[in-house]
Amino acid sequence: MAAAAAASPHSMLLHRPSPAASKAVPAAVSSIRVPARATRISCAAVAAPSASAPFAVAGERGVYNFAAGPATLPLSVLQKARAELVDYGGSGMSIMEMSHRGKHFDAAIKKAEADLRALLAVPDTHEVLFLQGGASTQFSAVPLNLCGSPSDPADYVVSGSWSDKAFKEAKKFSAASVAWSGKDGKYTALPPLDSISQNPDAAFLHICSNETIHGVEFKDYPEAKNRTGILVADMSSNFCSKPVDVSRFGIIYAGAQKNVGPAGVTVAIVRKDLIGKAQANTPVMLDYKIHADNGSLYNTPPCFAIYMCGLVFQDLLEQGGLAEVEKKNQHKAGILYDAIDASGGYFICPVEKSVRSLMNVPFTLAKAADFEKQFIAEAAKENMLELKGHRSVGGVRASIYNAMPLSGVEKLVAFMKDFQARNP
Repeated sequence: MAAAAAASPHSMLLHRPSPAASKAVPAAVSSIRVPARATRISCAAVAAPSASAPFAVAGERGVYNFAAGPATLPLSVLQKARAELVDYGGSGMSIMEMSHRGKHFDAAIKKAEADLRALLAVPDTHEVLFLQGGASTQFSAVPLNLCGSPSDPADYVVSGSWSDKAFKEAKKFSAASVAWSGKDGKYTALPPLDSISQNPDAAFLHICSNETIHGVEFKDYPEAKNRTGILVADMSSNFCSKPVDVSRFGIIYAGAQKNVGPAGVTVAIVRKDLIGKAQANTPVMLDYKIHADNGSLYNTPPCFAIYMCGLVFQDLLEQGGLAEVEKKNQHKAGILYDAIDASGGYFICPVEKSVRSLMNVPFTLAKAADFEKQFIAEAAKENMLELKGHRSVGGVRASIYNAMPLSGVEKLVAFMKDFQARNP
């Protein structure tokens, strides 16, 4: 097969070509690396694909990507981007090549914002910003913008690894303190909302609405009982997975690479009256006022990532909006959790049932850690990828974001039942 592939100028090469050979290969053909686990490769002729060209499985791509992020994207969005990749809007250029201040990208970023506002019913009281640096950069930006000085207090609910990181970063720029911590319970629960010990003088209350690693999710949100009533949420891993009353929050921020786009852009929804009060030593790129005043175009933004987010927002609207998306997510998660709970303790989800995440489902195999390695390896052979739990906790984790099709969850559940039957 390798010889046939090398002989054909239109075949995908399974090895890095020699310099001489590469000159004979059309620019549209790229060399690819195949994972070591792959034992069978089908090589098909490669031509410039049409926008409607099918993938290996009708409506799908032959694999299910359960990665926590960067995560799976809607197939229809990828197909749309593929069709527009070389020539966007009749411009003769890719959106990756054109000026971020030109008319084409200006229209794209404005539509992305308008569609996001429609999805979340973002009120006029809030700015929508497209930023860089991931949610981790917002761990610094939030206290710098909301605390007048490093001595101002702030409250943090520490419900998992990400909120713990946010709290530790905030201590550099504020007098942050822990209002509640789930560490003693290994981050498997959330507090009753009225039991959070809040400081009335705090500048804000910070939560992580969904902990990607530990799989706990706020089903409702606490009321900020501080002097300003400001609630801040890191929504990176459940952003746009369900409706949210944005008016309840001073700031919502989210890295895009879980649910709404590729890595590289972070969405921040900031109440306008909170902008313009940053500490004097705030770096220019962390000052919300700079970005608000410049329409997220103070410097060159992550243009392609914003464009992709815009396509996802449009797709979510076409599905009927976030209320419909939430129903789909509840159904998918319900199937998976039911399978875990019905396994007689073979599979175990440690998270308290009332706060189980619809996005990230962690579980362990009760038999032995070796079984977990076997489970993940065998699942990969069945084209269910990235099921290994986060390195800090181990186990198995299935991230089933908006773009994970129902068929992916159904295949995983069938595999779980089969694995249990074969490995009692």
